[in-house]
Amino acid sequence: MIKAIGFDADDTLWDYEHIYREAKPKIAHILGEGYDYGQLFYKLDQAEVRNIDLYGYGVKSFALSMLENVARFSKRPLESDKLLKLIDLIKDMLNTNFKITPYAEEALSTLSAAYELILITKGESYEQERKIERSGLAGFFAAVEVVSYKTEDTYRKVLLRNGIAPENFLMVGNSLKSDILPVIRIGGKAVHIPHEVAWFHEEITEAEMSSIEYGQLEHLGQLPAYVNQLK
Repeated sequence: MIKAIGFDADDTLWDYEHIYREAKPKIAHILGEGYDYGQLFYKLDQAEVRNIDLYGYGVKSFALSMLENVARFSKRPLESDKLLKLIDLIKDMLNTNFKITPYAEEALSTLSAAYELILITKGESYEQERKIERSGLAGFFAAVEVVSYKTEDTYRKVLLRNGIAPENFLMVGNSLKSDILPVIRIGGKAVHIPHEVAWFHEEITEAEMSSIEYGQLEHLGQLPAYVNQLK
């Protein structure tokens, strides 16, 4: 029987990936000519993955990886005015309003009346806490867990801290790699709600998902009915 439901945050409860997508042409505009932007942004993605152990996930990690690659690819020193514009862009990214996912508030309101809800999000603590506060959804959750990674061990520790057995836990998220697979492997249940754009670091092979049973919904509005039929 499901007693607690975990929710991913970015691109599950609110749309955030678009902020990174929209930043790249702005970076190109600031830097101007003299860069192979296809190569620069490809290397930026690679640098973000390489730097996860140092910076974690989020806008600040994106910013440091971006500046690292601009320095590597530039044939001349980066002018101070361009550097300041890039810093302003990062500040704008941190302060940009994001859209709550359709049906999110209604689903949380319905489910919080019968289940313990836990927000489980990975990223830099201060950055994620600001987003959670700005979302207006924090009040639906009995606990908020900001983690560096979402692994089997991560979920075991989160569930132990909150006194929840894996067999009584359901995780909801947009990432097969982070939200679905590790939860299933520790004996929980999971529901995948795909986002229109997935970060390549979250991609997973068909072989890894073979024989893994999980639910899949089109949107959060379908979640309460899905959970009820699991009883």
